[in-house]
Amino acid sequence: MSTTSAQPRWDVSTVFPSLDSPEFAAGFAAVVARVDALTALFDELGVGRLEQAPAMDDALVAAVERVIDAMNETLAAYRTLSSYIYSFVVTDSRDTTAQARQSEAQRQSVRLAQLRARFTAWAGSMDIEALISRSTLAREHSFPLREARLFAAHLMEPGEEALAAELNATGGVAWARLHATLTSQITVPVTLDGETREMAMSMARNLAFHHDRATRRAGYEAELAAWERNAAPLAAALNSIKGQVITLNQRRGWETALDAALMDARIDRATLDAMMTAARESFPDWRRYLRAKARALGLERLAWYDLFAPVGGAGRPWTFTEGADFIVSRFGAYSDTLSAFASRVFRERWIDAEPRAGKEDGAFCMWLWKDESRVMANFKPSFDGVSTIAHELGHAYHNLQLSARPMLRRETPMTLAETASIFCETIIQRAALADAQPEEQIEILEAALQGQCQVIVDITSRFIFERGVFERRRERELSIAELSDLMTQAQRETYGDGLDETALHPYMWAVKSHYYSPARSYYNFPYMFGLLFGVGLYARYQSDPDGFRAGYDNLLASTGEGDAATLAARFGIDTREPAFWRASLDVIRRDIARFEELVERRVD
Repeated sequence: MSTTSAQPRWDVSTVFPSLDSPEFAAGFAAVVARVDALTALFDELGVGRLEQAPAMDDALVAAVERVIDAMNETLAAYRTLSSYIYSFVVTDSRDTTAQARQSEAQRQSVRLAQLRARFTAWAGSMDIEALISRSTLAREHSFPLREARLFAAHLMEPGEEALAAELNATGGVAWARLHATLTSQITVPVTLDGETREMAMSMARNLAFHHDRATRRAGYEAELAAWERNAAPLAAALNSIKGQVITLNQRRGWETALDAALMDARIDRATLDAMMTAARESFPDWRRYLRAKARALGLERLAWYDLFAPVGGAGRPWTFTEGADFIVSRFGAYSDTLSAFASRVFRERWIDAEPRAGKEDGAFCMWLWKDESRVMANFKPSFDGVSTIAHELGHAYHNLQLSARPMLRRETPMTLAETASIFCETIIQRAALADAQPEEQIEILEAALQGQCQVIVDITSRFIFERGVFERRRERELSIAELSDLMTQAQRETYGDGLDETALHPYMWAVKSHYYSPARSYYNFPYMFGLLFGVGLYARYQSDPDGFRAGYDNLLASTGEGDAATLAARFGIDTREPAFWRASLDVIRRDIARFEELVERRVD
């Protein structure tokens, strides 16, 4: 197979021809009409908090079924509209038409948030078990209904919830949009070979992957200077969002933001503690990896700007087309279905891979409509870039499995959202290692360990940072210097002597967009869960390929219908015991040992 472009841009015209088209205008109007109709239905049926549990009669059962069906249809229509608009915003923050449409769509998001709060309060007022026993549709939605009852205990008064949703559009969401817009438009003057040129922040950050250390350092220093110049509005945004989260959590009866985050993630403290215990135990192993990488680069110790340096000289260049062919081929070793799906993604141009000015940094996958997703990346011509594409295709495959479920049954927590992405990424990494000579193995292992180090070590630093921000923000706003100090302290605590402590990254709080979500705090630990859960599942696959395949797609299709511990138990996994997490880390430890061995051979 082949792709249509070395650095493709995605095609979203399967939904609407353009933002200016009559079809889009009609689609937007249809979503507004659906939200209007859902509001009218809620008013007609009295959906909201009830003073006492209503009698579970035929009329109530019929009412709940009407509401569930209408919510599923409305949420799906809004999600498609929102994703379509966002596909323009995220790839060109200077697109004023897209920004305007996003702002208009946000009004419907506010209304839906208010309706969701009413539905949650309604579910919390009734006997859910009696409802499930009388209704097939309710039984099919048993998990979201039971979860709504739990969340109902943490709702403010109806008027307060409605006001909070309305103010969020000009509060937390607006601050988050400021972060996204500002950071995507920052240009960085970088001096290379005596010549200074302006480049997009994403391109400047990509210099961290350059084989030349002077280039990496120049990009790093220019990046830090750019973050420092723009730190004031970003600090204001972060303080405001965290302040809003703290205020609302207190009003809703949450002891801490972490308690709310754990329920959102569908895990408990025992699971988090077991995982974090195993992660901290692995830090000495990660420092061994970092020291081995330093030796491979001929350095005494890595600086922050060396974390992503290629270790195999300039590294084998991978074009996007070569990476696409490799992914399709190697996915076929797992299943024809996965391979055919990847081929379809490349053929139908679901990926926007080209780094460019105005486009946000990073990579993600979003569901668009029907069984289609879209993947945004800033492709680097390296194995790491190929691995990132494979990771995001895992998300798209997960969305494919969920596509037959109605919206209320496909809402997947972040802990389980990484399951397929890590699995697909691991398939590619193991395949590349099997085909590689020792020198190539160093590069491939390094790409894998580099990313895993970020998810285990760096994400722990982000967890420590965010916890510190929440603790201090309860008392007052934090200054730029305090945010940066918290960040570097967390990096020293986690990376230890694996990095030069005089060359860390004090502005990572400005870089990571996840800190700026008013709807989700502590974004960090779910990624660690996803990595280690995915690695653990891959180990299960290796021990029993046919048995694993038989249950895997069903697991992916069910991630909106159970908590993490319950779904993990299907594969004999106890998430509340450190043993599972240690076993997953043991797989990675073996890769660290192999990497050290290969480096020592080369150095000697």
